[in-house]
Amino acid sequence: MYFAMNRFRIALGQEEAFEAIWKNRDSSLAENPGFKEFRLLRGETVADEGYTLFVSSSIWNSHADFIAWTKSENFRAAHRNAGDNRALYLGPPKFEGFTVVDGA
Repeated sequence: MYFAMNRFRIALGQEEAFEAIWKNRDSSLAENPGFKEFRLLRGETVADEGYTLFVSSSIWNSHADFIAWTKSENFRAAHRNAGDNRALYLGPPKFEGFTVVDGA
């Protein structure tokens, strides 16, 4: 199993707008082989640095399934307008990928 996560630092006051983008998006994740689950997580607000942390988390059967999605037309379509909302972000998202350690 493979967990793919992007960390977003969202500017204070923009949290609801960021959540609305995710809630109202056209998602075709479920159409992709190996896709299991998606969650948008809201973390702590770091007021002195001016952001609230969010994480988009997807679970895949394998790293290969995730990579195949990143090379698909569904991926390109899902990210086509990502730059339109730059004002919400404090910097680019940070990707983190994890493979489950069997038997642990």
